[in-house]
Amino acid sequence: MDTVSIYGAKNSILIQSSVPVQLLTSKELKGLNSLSVADASRFLSGVQLKDYGGIGGLKTINVRSMGSNHTQVLLDGIAVGNMQNGQVDLGKFSLENIEEISLYNGDRQTLLQPAKSFASASYMYLQSKIPRFEGAKKSNLVVGLKGGSFDLINPSLFVERKVNDRLSATISTEYIQADGKYKFRLQDSHYDTIAFRENADIKAFRAESMLNGTWLSGDWQSHIYIYTSERGLPDAIIANRLKPTSPEKGQRQEDRNIFFQGSYRKELKRYSFLINAKYANDYTYYLNPNIIKIEGPLANNFRQQEVFLSFANQYKVTRRWRMALSTDWQWNKLNANLDDFAYPTRYTTLVSLVSQYKADRFTFQSSLLATLIQDHAQYDAAAGNKQKFSPSLSVSWQAFKYPDFRIRAFYKNIFRMPTFNDLYYTDIGNTLLKPENANQFNAGVSYAKSFSGIVKYFNMQVDAYYNTVTDKIIASPANNQFRWIMYNLDRVETKGVNLTAKAICQTFKKLNVTTGLNYTFEEALNMTENQDGHQTFNRGEQVPYIPRHSGSIVVQLDYQGYRLNYSFLYTGERYSQAANRADNYLQPWYTHDISIGKEELAFIKKIKLNLMLEMNNALNQPYEVVKNFPMPGRNFRLRASFNY
Repeated sequence: MDTVSIYGAKNSILIQSSVPVQLLTSKELKGLNSLSVADASRFLSGVQLKDYGGIGGLKTINVRSMGSNHTQVLLDGIAVGNMQNGQVDLGKFSLENIEEISLYNGDRQTLLQPAKSFASASYMYLQSKIPRFEGAKKSNLVVGLKGGSFDLINPSLFVERKVNDRLSATISTEYIQADGKYKFRLQDSHYDTIAFRENADIKAFRAESMLNGTWLSGDWQSHIYIYTSERGLPDAIIANRLKPTSPEKGQRQEDRNIFFQGSYRKELKRYSFLINAKYANDYTYYLNPNIIKIEGPLANNFRQQEVFLSFANQYKVTRRWRMALSTDWQWNKLNANLDDFAYPTRYTTLVSLVSQYKADRFTFQSSLLATLIQDHAQYDAAAGNKQKFSPSLSVSWQAFKYPDFRIRAFYKNIFRMPTFNDLYYTDIGNTLLKPENANQFNAGVSYAKSFSGIVKYFNMQVDAYYNTVTDKIIASPANNQFRWIMYNLDRVETKGVNLTAKAICQTFKKLNVTTGLNYTFEEALNMTENQDGHQTFNRGEQVPYIPRHSGSIVVQLDYQGYRLNYSFLYTGERYSQAANRADNYLQPWYTHDISIGKEELAFIKKIKLNLMLEMNNALNQPYEVVKNFPMPGRNFRLRASFNY
């Protein structure tokens, strides 16, 4: 019997959702030349990945030009936090333990979730792998090894164990080491040469342990996560500087991230509830030997702690109408060894009330989020005491009696509080900063259908959107690069169109072809008329690092376990500063990535071998995602894993 593919569940999510949603399944992730969640996010429409280069470089995402702080990253339904600067480094999350990546603009249609899941403009959900055991099998084992350019060594171990019918356990570990010495092209009006990136090395270790079980007719899950790293922070490559800073004089950073989270969910006839809890403890050490103080080189350490508690309730009023009430409480504390540091503590209370009406051809959802924030800070007046109500509405309608075609629209108001660094960082923070206030408008159509011919499945989504952000928080350098000024920019407007399409074909009896297309057109303009009583000279110009045109193409071929994957990424012209002039201009860039491999090769008895050879940036194009931080040229990786 040939393989039978079922597309019903994902089809339903894409069609019935009243907000744009994009999915990357585990099978698709295997075909992308990606080492981390950050690499995979490049293939999502409307996403700009800010990458400082190499395996160890900081990687954050910006969705629809709202800024990284407006995108909330959730792991198994619980938010990944960083109250210090609001930046979540997606490079820390490996794909070895990820079942699915989904990106939502606006609120997800799941009602039973924490109130914090309604507190951002967009959301990236990372779903850990769910243990599955075939027949009488009680354990799964995957031993992997990746190696490649820049002396990359990346061993991993993934174990699933069925303890009994009501309990299963998962352990996932990984180690990454690379020297990061990649070639890049260095150009100036006087020379054109090849140099090597220095001080871009990394050593990182990740360990995760999960338990999944049932108790009192409910489902529970616990998750322990440990991540440690030691890396170099390469300097920007500026004009007339042929020799970058040596590793002995380079900036260094050490990180340690630990969290424990758990959840319990129970469903009754009409009522269901979800309890979530989390504790996180993060440590960052930063060393800059080029800055000498009385006590020696600049060495700062930061310690963050977070406690999160959530209780969500859902009640089915009628067969078509459901309501949910969620209450969250969060405590954050930041300590540092900086002089005159404020040692801020933040208490956050979130309450969300959600109503959803779902008929055969019509879905309507509304929510109201209440936010109460209280800050306590030493030396400075607490600037984070705020109360805010944020509404949102979304609707989806099956038009013209075609079950595969839907029209949708949503409106969402949200705000984001300034981070601890924005408000309280010594000599930089501004306690007078206002929160950013954002309004999102979206209208689009979606189509998804399964077929019985050569084309087995096809889906397409087209969305037009208009966003406004008032009091946008901006950081600009003052008298030197270590002293910055924080201020609010009056207004930023964004207009754009997102297009995503995917098709699955079976051209011959056992040849499957999957193709994907993403395209984004976006205008993100600074519409501030005056700033601090002075006319804004850059009014009507594109916001830094936002391309007007960007997109990707992915083609995956699968024939009897042999896989050939091709991906193309394109980012159009951009500007590195608010002034859209020639000296701030960044050229368009594109990359071609190719991989070829074989799955489930017979090895020894029940052990199967998977092999994949990757070639990234096949045309060796020089490019920069962030100005003066060159990206690697052509490079190779070999992936091997033994499955038992």
